[in-house]
Amino acid sequence: MNHIQHLINKQSSVRDALILLDKLSLDAILFVMNDRNQLIGSLTDGDIRRGFIKGLDFSDPLSSFMNHKPFFIRENQYTLDEIESYSKYRIIPIVNIENHIIDILNFRFQQTILPINAVIMAGGKGQRLLPLTELTPKPLLFVGDKPILEHNIDRLIKVGVKNISISINYLAEQIVDYFKDGDSKGIKIDYIQENKPLGTIGSILLKDEFIYDDILVMNSDILTNIDLYDFFKTYKNCIADIAIAAVGYKVKIPYGVLQTNEENTVMSINEKPTYTYFSNAGIYLLKKELLSLIPKETFYDITDLLERAMEMNYKLITYPINGYWLDIGNHEDYLKAQEDIKHIKL
Repeated sequence: MNHIQHLINKQSSVRDALILLDKLSLDAILFVMNDRNQLIGSLTDGDIRRGFIKGLDFSDPLSSFMNHKPFFIRENQYTLDEIESYSKYRIIPIVNIENHIIDILNFRFQQTILPINAVIMAGGKGQRLLPLTELTPKPLLFVGDKPILEHNIDRLIKVGVKNISISINYLAEQIVDYFKDGDSKGIKIDYIQENKPLGTIGSILLKDEFIYDDILVMNSDILTNIDLYDFFKTYKNCIADIAIAAVGYKVKIPYGVLQTNEENTVMSINEKPTYTYFSNAGIYLLKKELLSLIPKETFYDITDLLERAMEMNYKLITYPINGYWLDIGNHEDYLKAQEDIKHIKL
């Protein structure tokens, strides 16, 4: 969201403020700035109306109408529970230590502000989707009205993720050209360029620095409406080192299953049971410190990291995805995605 449209200088006229508020429609609130671009107040239609009732007119300064104690969030000084409780305000400015507004939280479009970096793995060739991927990287194949990768980026934006890295290799320039630096979406996108295949996690070491202590890693070819906010809360509440998103996979046995003891004595009969197993969904949360377990410039898969972490007694948990999830790996999956997108809310 472009927060500039909500800003107005204290020297502006009441008429200017009303014109801006009218343009903002459902999001009609302005934040009044001084000459140093610092937040000094907020202004709504109601504030102006109450001012007129008190006897103010169009010639009076905005400071006479505005709320002198605007509510705001201080950058990096909040908890997720606090953010959740702020939803009653609908639109909240986020300010830095100098009281400059650096962003706007609009609960119509954004659920929360997760303090994480995100890395999307988008370097694969998508060979099972040939010839579609002969001239187009799989992450840029459209599902509905936008590419697979853009669906995932937009889901991250909904939970306030502003720093996204995309690991690229095959037809990389097309992905860079499409998303550029992320400014059009109000985020920062940087690119991790593989010079050789480094597996599903190895390329992450090519990024110099991560701002936050927790990193979300996900495959680019997944279509899902996973609740990333709940995923992160579960990960933190469990004090886990790694959280693995998982999807249920049901196996129906068409026969009666016999359960026996070591002497082959039948203990029970389960008639045509259905067993549910949980499969890796390709979405992970992990502590930044675990990156030290990954060997540099080596082909290394995320499963290698998971096994290494278990060997070292780090805490790994699973997070079942209760909503929609589809790994777009072949033509049948791609056709299914095109149909499903008509009926699911991402």
